[in-house]
Amino acid sequence: MLVLILGVALWAGAHLFKRAQPARRAAMGEAGKGLITVLVLLSVALMIVGYRGADFIPLWSSPAFLTHLNNLLMLLAFYLYAASGLKTAITRRIRHPQLTAIKTWAVAHLLVNGDLASVILFGGLLAWAVVSVIVINRAQPVWKKPAPAPVSREIMAAVGAVVVMVAVMLIHNWLGVTPWG
Repeated sequence: MLVLILGVALWAGAHLFKRAQPARRAAMGEAGKGLITVLVLLSVALMIVGYRGADFIPLWSSPAFLTHLNNLLMLLAFYLYAASGLKTAITRRIRHPQLTAIKTWAVAHLLVNGDLASVILFGGLLAWAVVSVIVINRAQPVWKKPAPAPVSREIMAAVGAVVVMVAVMLIHNWLGVTPWG
């Protein structure tokens, strides 16, 4: 569990460093981007190793129907993430679509994974995303909405979300986790 906790903490610290220490991060220049990238990749590796190696300590048992809600929320999360890059209509309503996608992803996984390692991983990343939104909104209280986008971007985001969803589900199956229900 310690490796998992270190991974989540490193992820949060690496991502929040720019907001917590803006002068120090600015002083690092371009080299700072490389360091942050290495720290983020290390955090992902620690989270994967820690999660896969953690003992299964059950906290609750999820009813089977939540698998379908999880899948629906995951499709929404993938759409929000794609919409962020394409600046679709929803990005005019949601200020932080990528962080909202992470929060949706985390909640979806907490619904169907009632063990301690899952609470640490998904709950920790949910907490990081919530804190990130708060910190960003305090640092930049004025939000300039993106310009309206053509419908073609909406279609690209929706199709992209479905394609990524299928790919991720197939990877889950390959890893021995059946997300289909």
